[in-house]
Amino acid sequence: MNDHDPGEVSLQARNVAFDWSDTPLHWMPKEPIASHSLSALNLLLPEGERWFCATYTEALPLIADAKLREDVLGFIGQEAMHAETHNVVLYDYLDAHGVDPRPFTSHSEYLMRKVLGPRPALSARAQKQQLVGRIAMIGAIEHLTAFLGDYALNSRWDDFDGDPAMVDLYRWHGAEEVEHRNVAHDVATYFGVGYFRRNFSMLIAFIGFIVLMLRGTRFIVRQDPTLTDRGYLVLWLQWLGAMRRGSLPSLAQMTKGVARYLKPSYTPEDEGDTAQAVAYLAKSPAARSALP
Repeated sequence: MNDHDPGEVSLQARNVAFDWSDTPLHWMPKEPIASHSLSALNLLLPEGERWFCATYTEALPLIADAKLREDVLGFIGQEAMHAETHNVVLYDYLDAHGVDPRPFTSHSEYLMRKVLGPRPALSARAQKQQLVGRIAMIGAIEHLTAFLGDYALNSRWDDFDGDPAMVDLYRWHGAEEVEHRNVAHDVATYFGVGYFRRNFSMLIAFIGFIVLMLRGTRFIVRQDPTLTDRGYLVLWLQWLGAMRRGSLPSLAQMTKGVARYLKPSYTPEDEGDTAQAVAYLAKSPAARSALP
């Protein structure tokens, strides 16, 4: 452990307070597509993180390892706070700017609660396997969020005059994703998720993430009176342009991030820097604003 490594950290939810009253719809003024792409995360995250919490709450009685149980409880606390914080953004920010999130969030709710939710009608054995399948999927998704969290902490959004509150939202969230990046992988390993199932879950998760982000971005673009919806192909080209300019993570960065997960020697420790994450969480304006 080097002089800057905080060592093993105890996971805990942090209260945060954001003020969205001065945040423009194009929160990176010269990057409207990148702004909407990142804002689209708010359409997915509340239900996705509630799904994480519900799945791990279901799995918790099956975990005998005391340390892992403690980590899972800390993970649930942080993800519950993420869900509620991003849920507020839907209405205090998007809805306030004339972007009605409800049609999209109803689809997110159906996906997470019905398609990916528990199946009580199954046999006990089948329910256990379906639970393990969800745990494998969360392991893959949490690798993506750790990658994106590391990207957020090191992003160039300030160079694009990014709105301070929105930049802080994603860096606060990203820092906690880096901080708890080991938990989902440890849970998947504990429940016997093997190499093939782990990688198959990543394939599904990555494709699903790209598709949902593309749909979410277009959903916002279509409600933005200053932009013209020219379809998915043009939107994809606009994404590539934003990636080249550095306002979004590039396809090369994301592909390399996924490739790291596919290695037999994969470890979450290689994704992000705990010291950097903890240091940001100590200075996050939103976290400091919530202090008594």
